[in-house]
Amino acid sequence: MSKTLVAYFSASGVTKKVAENLSKVLNSDIYEIKPEVPYTNADLNWMDKSSRSTIEMEDKSSRPAIIMDDLDTSKYDTIFLGFPIWWYVAPTIINTFLEAYDFANKKIVLFATSGGSGFGGTVEYLKKSVPSTTTFTDGKLLNYNPSLDELTDWIKSLDLIIA
Repeated sequence: MSKTLVAYFSASGVTKKVAENLSKVLNSDIYEIKPEVPYTNADLNWMDKSSRSTIEMEDKSSRPAIIMDDLDTSKYDTIFLGFPIWWYVAPTIINTFLEAYDFANKKIVLFATSGGSGFGGTVEYLKKSVPSTTTFTDGKLLNYNPSLDELTDWIKSLDLIIA
């Protein structure tokens, strides 16, 4: 029987709400990816070329530090991984998370929130941060706060074995 985790990064709270509802529907554990230095509104100002998020996203090797804890990924077969879309891809803090823990032989299902852009090259970009035995399911943008029924329908459409 598989065990599922919903892991997410949320800079402003939007992705957090979706992750919480998804965890309810899945009856899964939930894990927040937390930066060592929280993002401020100024850090998130994408129109400011000197903002933290802009600098991080311009440097694809950037790996913002995260708070490390005792997350045991061996307990999970499937990980729903959520984040806001920044500059058409996942924020580099997601790479930090993927590189910090063992995701070998895991299935990762992506979900994201976005103010206007799609997933772009997110899957290819994230594959570089995990072992080749990790599989990704194409992501879904959840730009609004979907109902529990809508999340249930999406999960059913994935045809995953989830316990």
